[in-house]
Amino acid sequence: MHRSSYFLIFALLILACNSLEVQSEQSKILSLSKDNPDTESTAKLRTGAEQIDQYLPYLKGKRIGMVVNPTSVIGNTTVVDSLLKLGVKIVKIFGPEHGFRGDASAGVKVDNSFDAKTGLPVISLYGKHLKPTKEDMDDVDLMVYDIQDVGTRFYTYINTLQHVMEACGENNKEVLILDRPNPNGFYVDGPILDPKLKSGIGYNPIPITHGLTIAEYAQMLNGEGWMANKVKCNIRIIKIANYTHATPYILPVKPSPNLNTPQSVLLYPSLCLFEGTIISQGRGTYFPFTILGNPDLKDKYKFSFIPKGIKGMSETPLHMNKECFGIDLRQYNTNKIRKEGKINLSWLIELYNAYPYKEKFFDFKQSNQMGNFDKLAGTYDLKQQIIAGKSEEEIRQSWEPGLSQYKIMRKKYLLYQ
Repeated sequence: MHRSSYFLIFALLILACNSLEVQSEQSKILSLSKDNPDTESTAKLRTGAEQIDQYLPYLKGKRIGMVVNPTSVIGNTTVVDSLLKLGVKIVKIFGPEHGFRGDASAGVKVDNSFDAKTGLPVISLYGKHLKPTKEDMDDVDLMVYDIQDVGTRFYTYINTLQHVMEACGENNKEVLILDRPNPNGFYVDGPILDPKLKSGIGYNPIPITHGLTIAEYAQMLNGEGWMANKVKCNIRIIKIANYTHATPYILPVKPSPNLNTPQSVLLYPSLCLFEGTIISQGRGTYFPFTILGNPDLKDKYKFSFIPKGIKGMSETPLHMNKECFGIDLRQYNTNKIRKEGKINLSWLIELYNAYPYKEKFFDFKQSNQMGNFDKLAGTYDLKQQIIAGKSEEEIRQSWEPGLSQYKIMRKKYLLYQ
């Protein structure tokens, strides 16, 4: 047999082996997408991303842009890596706050880059611009949005969704949304955002906990005409299987660096309001959004902690290197939140009353804070109500009729019970 024949046979064997490896890898991914390794209560739940068989054929032959971050997973693998192995032509990644790989701290601007693992260009939507440009999207046929949300108005990923939908609507591109559960989707609560307080931590007239999944919120954006110039975006949704808003859901991946436990995710709607006060919420520790404190509360509380600079979480936290005294909520029974369906205002009222220098509690300058208290609350009233000594019940009554009207409007966009 000629040497060239041996070479041809050898080459064919290599190709066959490679083909088998690819098929085996694809089988693993498709098999994994049919199982959810979460807790027993969510054993049958399947996220949109996990249902690859429902959207893979639609991606074939298209140039895909992926709006993703570390929560965009199928099992232990990113959806980007999974789809690349299945032969999907991903041309670009769009990263939100904290970046595609999740290694930037809260509020830190992120530059465009190339992903070290895949070599794909990464366009930052939390840097020089928040919205994809026409040039960013010229080589994209379809945008895929797959980011875990935690269901609050001030969590910026719903803003990223809006920017992406606006850009796609303006450039006649479709958005495929791989829906994920809202861990705080079992309740709707808080004041409706005053349009005068629109900011990067609150765009639209919704309450603090909006009770929607990302896909439901996308439908609301379209339906209520909230996007720039009332543009509408063509969206396609892969729904979550076996999910209701009452379904408990423990996130398989932390949604951002400072929401690193199931406890913090459920406490976040109540504790994020402290970002507009002089009280530390535990940034600069490994227990953010589960502890509260301030150096001036030494005579009031025994529990203490010392915020430190932690790369990727909080480099310059409030009260850095100072011992803070306050409340430890790490053992708080979050089932109470699920049972009552309310944001807890009692900690805010308690710590305001305990703090000795009340004129500094809300009105202080701190460059690394998310924003002032009014913007977080979405209303000018809450701060004044706390200062005036209003009860929690009196404060809640002031959220009406806006909150009830929102709940009625919300029903039009629900995909799940």
